[in-house]
Amino acid sequence: MKVITLCGSTKFKEQFREAEAFLTLEGNIVISLGFFEKSEGIKITHEQEKLFKDMHFRKIDMSDEIFVIDLNGYKGESTKNEIEYAKSKGKDIRYYSKHKLPNNK
Repeated sequence: MKVITLCGSTKFKEQFREAEAFLTLEGNIVISLGFFEKSEGIKITHEQEKLFKDMHFRKIDMSDEIFVIDLNGYKGESTKNEIEYAKSKGKDIRYYSKHKLPNNK
């Protein structure tokens, strides 16, 4: 059983949920986001943004791998930083765009 953290833009809420179900059904423990500010239109402060970034790096620390939600190859700066952080910690990295999830288009 692996622990996997989902990474990607908060505008991809539907794809996060698909990946979460897919990976859970594979028998993994999945760590996701608490909410999706971009897709849900939630405003956050600069301080909260920094807190959430730090929190996500701690989630990666607790994980065996990350699963990057990169719909149509899109990776924003935060996601690129998370990928580099995971690499620096020796974590495995998988990508949504390279997997056939049940609802992948």
